[in-house]
Amino acid sequence: MGAAAASTETAAGRHLRAIGGVLWALLLGGAAVLGAMFAFRQGLLPGIEAMFQPGSGALSGIRRAGIFLAAMLGYWAYVRVHDKRDATELRLQPWALALGGIAGAALVVLPIAALFGLGAYELVQHRPATSGLLGAAAVIGIAATLEELLYRCLLLQVLERAWGTDVALAVQALVFALPHLANVQDGGSADAMAVLVSVTLLGLLWGGVFVLTRILWVSAAHHAAWNFSILLSGVPLSGIGDWRALAPLETRLAGPDWLTGGMFGPENSLLVIAVIAMAVVLVLRTAHRRGKLCSPAALRMR
Repeated sequence: MGAAAASTETAAGRHLRAIGGVLWALLLGGAAVLGAMFAFRQGLLPGIEAMFQPGSGALSGIRRAGIFLAAMLGYWAYVRVHDKRDATELRLQPWALALGGIAGAALVVLPIAALFGLGAYELVQHRPATSGLLGAAAVIGIAATLEELLYRCLLLQVLERAWGTDVALAVQALVFALPHLANVQDGGSADAMAVLVSVTLLGLLWGGVFVLTRILWVSAAHHAAWNFSILLSGVPLSGIGDWRALAPLETRLAGPDWLTGGMFGPENSLLVIAVIAMAVVLVLRTAHRRGKLCSPAALRMR
């Protein structure tokens, strides 16, 4: 009995140490990324504004670029100091990035086109493109990349080293989905459940893309192209309707919410959810065949 109790205590101790290590790594990584962004926003940016006095448009561009670069630098420093390795996931591969963007756009454009064909979405009118569309594209691209940096590069890889790729993929996908519940406006429990399912699947999809490539820019391009394609279609994007006025297509929802996704947008459509689920199965099966789903022991041997 004494040996069994000691063995149980040892196992419990290992689990506690693993949890503590994960929390510590996430705290350091989050502090490095978010701290660098905060330092630029509150420290360097006011100095740039005071010294050069750029116009509002230029200042907005400097703010976005500076926050983006600060986040990348913070993550790079964290990996170099804490993980003691090169941040190879930040390497740029233009062809892989382009393919990620094309795949992300195609994956959502095809079911949206089907929804137009079924009459669930109706085209009201075409609108000329405006400069605001470029600003929206920049915001979407930066936001998608920062989410991929935090959820895939940081959260997924920290969890993966402790509990393996399978557990890491599931946990990071659920954590990614939870904040999106705040975008459910005036919806019921069915709407919230649909959001939780669809965005968790998207988290699995983008996590799987990252595991397959180990390149931030591929999953970021996939994510950004997905979001921007929804915006261009003139339908709500993740419950945000403000950008619909910038879309070259003015549309209206004409079908039932289970088909159109309601005011959360096509990500809540059962058709789109089915497409995402099939893509997740394909990506994860490919990752399994290529030996990308690893145990903690296998990862430590790399």
